[in-house]
Amino acid sequence: MLLWLAQYFQDELGPLRVFNFITFRAVFATLTALVIGLVTGPAVIRMLTRLKVGQAVRTDGPQTHLVKSGTPTMGGVLILVSIGISTLLWTDLSNRFIWVVLIVTLGFGAIGWVDDYRKVVYKDPKGMASREKYMWQSIIGLFAAIYLAFSVSAPSNSQFLDLFVAWVQSGFSMDLPPKADLIVPFFKTISYPLGVWGFIALTYFVIVGTSNAVNLTDGLDGLAIMPTVMVGTALGLFAYLTGSANYSKYLFIPHIPGAGELIIFCGAMAGAGLAFLWFNAHPAQVFMGDVGALALGGALGTIAVIVRQEVVLFIMGGIFVVETLSVMLQVAYFKYTKMRTGIGKRVLLMAPLHHHFEQKGWKETQVVVRFWIITMMLVLFGLSTLKLR
Repeated sequence: MLLWLAQYFQDELGPLRVFNFITFRAVFATLTALVIGLVTGPAVIRMLTRLKVGQAVRTDGPQTHLVKSGTPTMGGVLILVSIGISTLLWTDLSNRFIWVVLIVTLGFGAIGWVDDYRKVVYKDPKGMASREKYMWQSIIGLFAAIYLAFSVSAPSNSQFLDLFVAWVQSGFSMDLPPKADLIVPFFKTISYPLGVWGFIALTYFVIVGTSNAVNLTDGLDGLAIMPTVMVGTALGLFAYLTGSANYSKYLFIPHIPGAGELIIFCGAMAGAGLAFLWFNAHPAQVFMGDVGALALGGALGTIAVIVRQEVVLFIMGGIFVVETLSVMLQVAYFKYTKMRTGIGKRVLLMAPLHHHFEQKGWKETQVVVRFWIITMMLVLFGLSTLKLR
């Protein structure tokens, strides 16, 4: 919105040309989201407290968490509002990638809102049924996957439609251009052609998988939000470089016209996340809930697909990956041993992994800060793939 106004008046007011620089708008998108979150945060927390949307704590979880019962949840609304306002203010509203990321983010946020609402109204820690939640996630994920399969491959929406029609007319057998291949980090020329169906399948699993992975990680004060900020900021840098014809050619990464605008969304996400951390730091005044975790995970996955860095997302989001694998391993081993011996056994003291370390005697703040440090190292390692090829 501000970009349009600046371009309209820039002939009369020359300094407004600074709005044409993506980096300028990314910085101010970050600051705008940060200020919105910090200013409105106390009012949002008071509202949530007044509405009695307190967190229902698992009775089978760590006993130290019982004191958190009743802490306002659904604080992810604060994050989404800050991201939404800041992005709409500072981004180029004609950019197709901005809109698909916003739709996925708000769509997954809506799913999380319903899940949280059922938890706080019915006092059921399980919330929305898993099948129902997965169904709605799949609908949004498939919509995004189909759109991105052709949008990433085409430089504009008009050519996107031409490419989609050509695929249908080919009997759904047409291949995509090399920029849609799966990139292997640390190698200049190694990539794997996915085809349309392969691209759709990969994109679906990246978006839905990342959304649920962030949600599983959100179990301690500040644990999920800071890694999200770090990974999102790094993806913003990838977006900026991918959207530049010169930088992408120099770094041997695909050039995706329009992808650079996503650095503004990533900046807004970082600012909103830091503002939320102000209130979510131990002891937390508010929890983000599924409305925040599902939305942020979906956003990270969608951006990673657009900038063609799915493998790098897997590296940088290593904490999210390990947390998810810990739950899968725990459940699978319990079911296997119960089937074989009649008594279910566990690999970890408790899943997800952060609860395992709590049970081993780590303080909550120790787990959180150490996971942050690991994420920082993984993000730096992921960024190194830009040049180490």
